Amino acid sequence: MITYTHWPEDLARKYRQKGYWLDQPLTRVLTDTAKQSPHSTAIICGDRRISYQELNQFSDNLAARLAEQNFGIGDTALVQLPNIAEFYIVFFALLKAGIVPLNALYNHRQHELKSFFSQIKPRLLIASRNHEVFMHNHFLDQLDSLQLAPALTLMLHATDGDRNLKNWYTSPPATSSNYACTQADEVAFFQLSGGSTGTPKLIPRTHNDYEYSVRASAEICGLNQNTRLLCAMPAPHNYMLSSPGALGVFHAGGCVVMAASPEPSSCFALIEQHPLTMASLVPSAVSMWMQQPPEQLEKTRSLQLIQVGGASFPESMARQVLNVFGCQLQQVFGMAEGLVNYTRLDDSEEVIVTTQGRPISPDDEVKIVDENGNDVPDGETGMLKTRGPYICTPPPPYAVPPPQQPDSLSLPMKATTATTTAA
Repeated sequence: MITYTHWPEDLARKYRQKGYWLDQPLTRVLTDTAKQSPHSTAIICGDRRISYQELNQFSDNLAARLAEQNFGIGDTALVQLPNIAEFYIVFFALLKAGIVPLNALYNHRQHELKSFFSQIKPRLLIASRNHEVFMHNHFLDQLDSLQLAPALTLMLHATDGDRNLKNWYTSPPATSSNYACTQADEVAFFQLSGGSTGTPKLIPRTHNDYEYSVRASAEICGLNQNTRLLCAMPAPHNYMLSSPGALGVFHAGGCVVMAASPEPSSCFALIEQHPLTMASLVPSAVSMWMQQPPEQLEKTRSLQLIQVGGASFPESMARQVLNVFGCQLQQVFGMAEGLVNYTRLDDSEEVIVTTQGRPISPDDEVKIVDENGNDVPDGETGMLKTRGPYICTPPPPYAVPPPQQPDSLSLPMKATTATTTAA
């Protein structure tokens, strides 16, 4: 079992009483929908359409195959896959089998991967042979020589070759295998910090806290069975995974359409081909999209909502989104550690274009303080001090206040009265 600092008992009790924590596995965002709408399309990836029933079965198959190889609770996995359907098949399979994954971004190279190997000591590696790091065995040999992967016993590859991932998930094992998720208040997987002080730090996310974040985000963002989300940003990123991201869409019974990158021409073609209703982007991608000629922009007319997050979004550009795309804009400010803010769909235009919203939960506690822990006046820069039902306990140096109350997170911010503005 992965060790981490749990929420204080009084807060955990309150979060359960208020229905934030349901003590259900995170996999329910898939399994519940697979029961309700088995034949609805969950993922479109190139020419492939994968139904909820298939996504659930594929992940069951892979979980069982891994259990057959004696993988389960207490094991960790390092996963590095591009924006392909297999990312979600693997994610749900590992959760079902009780294996705690760390999902590396596809642009991570040897430096970051070595750090991840040394921190989680994975028994399982799932990667793509198309990635330059794993195209040959040089990196794996280097890990051996440095003794960074002493526990590694199995490698699966998303592309052709030995241990082809597809062969593992398309059919169940010959004999039945028992497997189970970790407990709902235990670590489901590791998310990654932004890595502003070096290699990204590991953030333990539990089933309870992440499932609540997904469920609440889907409601705030108005997702339903008709939602068709473009996944053009990195699939493992917290924004693209849960804000509301693919998991929010799966929870609502919609469809996720995979794109390799936010490059405009390929994304516009997907939007037109599959009448997509929603896209989640960062400001630089929005800027790139808005510079396209009118005949290309015409292909985006099915979009009903464009989310913008990941960085501060200039007001002038935010106003252009409304004019250029003629759809709803939603600003998002969030952290992989937890706190996520959204402008609401019924907010005034002024709020939507000038702020990054307000927190998900009515029980998110947010203060902006100085170095001594005192509140700072509106407009002044300070440290964001926050806790809530989906905000994890961070390791130092981010823990504020001192260890006796390790349920807060701090980052530099400007104080405002009702909405969030990044410093």
